[in-house]
Amino acid sequence: MNSIKTAAELKIAIEQLEHKHAAEWPLLKNEFRNTYESLKLINIIKSTFKEAVTVPDLKTNVINAAIGLTTGMVAKKIMLGKTLNPFARLLGLVVEIAIAGKVTKNADGIRSVGSLIMNKLFAHKTDSVK
Repeated sequence: MNSIKTAAELKIAIEQLEHKHAAEWPLLKNEFRNTYESLKLINIIKSTFKEAVTVPDLKTNVINAAIGLTTGMVAKKIMLGKTLNPFARLLGLVVEIAIAGKVTKNADGIRSVGSLIMNKLFAHKTDSVK
């Protein structure tokens, strides 16, 4: 900034700063209002949910994880039943985690095989005779 040497230059510099302030103040207030709104808890939750929904393959990943966890729990239940033996329960937990991991990693293949089986079982035969 240039050095001010006279009262007239000071008055001009003050007027320029006042004009700059008048032009920038509404922008600053608007930015503050937007920041305040974005920091509200409900808006943070909404934006996080919108980001999560827009992630590609999120639905597929959630379904695969659910299939894996369910399969692991069912396998553990079938294998152990209602045992109270702590070693058997620990072994059941290991089996549950292992099966859940394998099924989750291969859920697409399992789903396609299951879909083929369901189509074969419940396929409607159409009559070709008219």
